[in-house]
Amino acid sequence: MDEPQQPEPREPQPRIHPTAELKGCRLEPYVAIGERVVLREVAVGAFTYFERHAEAIYATLGKFCSVAANARINALEHPIERITQHKVSYRANEYFRYLGVDAGFRERRQAKRVTIGHDVWIGHGAVVLPGVSVGNGTVIGANAVVTRDVEPYAIVAGSPARLLRRRFAPETAGRIERLAWWDWPVEKIGRAIGDMQNLSIEDFLDRWEVERG
Repeated sequence: MDEPQQPEPREPQPRIHPTAELKGCRLEPYVAIGERVVLREVAVGAFTYFERHAEAIYATLGKFCSVAANARINALEHPIERITQHKVSYRANEYFRYLGVDAGFRERRQAKRVTIGHDVWIGHGAVVLPGVSVGNGTVIGANAVVTRDVEPYAIVAGSPARLLRRRFAPETAGRIERLAWWDWPVEKIGRAIGDMQNLSIEDFLDRWEVERG
């Protein structure tokens, strides 16, 4: 009887839709960037994907994140303390010759970088505001507006986003974080797919914790 064929990784090069716009980004292997996605100064971890019309700026995303259509990571901030909050005051070059971009305001925006952990699901139309950190394994509901940091393995929704429940008990969530399966070699992940599909979370942890390292 033939031995079952081992999963074979596909080519690791990132897949970028021709209509996507990227500037100053760093993409790890197996990343997928969908139709009309706009990314500016974003670091994207392996296997993370952006669906159509999503946007992100000044952000770092971990591995295996799922970003749904029309999501917005690090939504634009306006200088509401100025006489005008319109971009004429910080992107004057779009309206006047010999005037440039307001470097101080750009630096202020860059300093409020968003950090997204591993295996985070950001739902359709969700917005993550500047400076927010989102923990590993989090679910952000569709159309949520995330205004504050989110703990790992939380499910949040609403505007502003609030905790609905936790995906797992704290002990289980801690075991997942220690396992850090997202850092496994791709060949090992391939071998684990069947167990991801068929085992309970506790059984999966029991089985794969012994293979750590």
